[in-house]
Amino acid sequence: MTTATAPRPRAARHIPATMGSHPKARERAIAWARRAPLLPALVFLIVVTQLPFVATVVISFLDWNSLRPGRTRFAGFANYAEVLGNADLRQAILTTIVLTVSVVLASLVLGLGLALLLDRKFFGRGLARTLLIAPFLVVPVAAALVWKHAILNPTYGLINGTLTWIWSLFGSQDAPQPDLLSQTPLAAVVVSLVWQWTPFMMLILLAGLQSRPGDVVEAAQMDGATPFQIFRHLTLPHLRQYLELGGLLGAIYIVQNFDAVFTLTSGGLGTANLPYAIYQTFYYANEYGLASAAGVVVVLGTILVATFALRTVFSLFQKEAAR
Repeated sequence: MTTATAPRPRAARHIPATMGSHPKARERAIAWARRAPLLPALVFLIVVTQLPFVATVVISFLDWNSLRPGRTRFAGFANYAEVLGNADLRQAILTTIVLTVSVVLASLVLGLGLALLLDRKFFGRGLARTLLIAPFLVVPVAAALVWKHAILNPTYGLINGTLTWIWSLFGSQDAPQPDLLSQTPLAAVVVSLVWQWTPFMMLILLAGLQSRPGDVVEAAQMDGATPFQIFRHLTLPHLRQYLELGGLLGAIYIVQNFDAVFTLTSGGLGTANLPYAIYQTFYYANEYGLASAAGVVVVLGTILVATFALRTVFSLFQKEAAR
């Protein structure tokens, strides 16, 4: 006679203490495992960008002239005081502000007009988009050389050649030959930069226009709203964040512009902005400490603008995610 025996209980599986009692530690381990492939790139970025900036900050507190290497000493904030107190550097800061504001505003206005045009359907719209984007794809130094020699040159440039041709149609040989690089140098730099940055603004605003809800516009048209009323009350409010984003991103790049000033005017006739003034201070005056302090000022200004740009980008992402 057999007696039934109770089944033996299975051995309890061993659960690591770190897995059961510390779920946050497990999550952190998983997060680090995902980030591990990015660590080499992060280390490379820190070595290439942050360490030189730290070295620049340290040098900015030194009175260091390479022509007098034995007299290098700690100067405190004297270099920063000279950046804000020196007449030439103050003028360079003012020129940088004027140049940045002028280029950004003009590029935004022209970019908005072109974006409104390309948002409509017409024959050859794809080709028109490609041609309008082309200036932004040109290397900055090459673009400045084109403006200096092919367009603004007083002897064989496009502008003066066109004026000569127009005057010849009326039988006159005394066509005006303005030298815009000498007469209006800052305006010449602004025009060349506007030509290059307008496509960038156009792309951002065109993306904003294409994300506009079409049903709202159609409802306004059915209610009898004019195109100007639609633009004023619907399009502009919708494009506000895109305008801010384009202006802030453009300001970040243009405030650091060196190529156009160096190539077109070599910083003469009141066109020397702060990056070019840093170049002159470092390579011609050999004032490493003063040039480093001016560079830190440019970086701080760029970071300030970039902070507002990032806030605008995040707000755009949140807006898109909420739809």
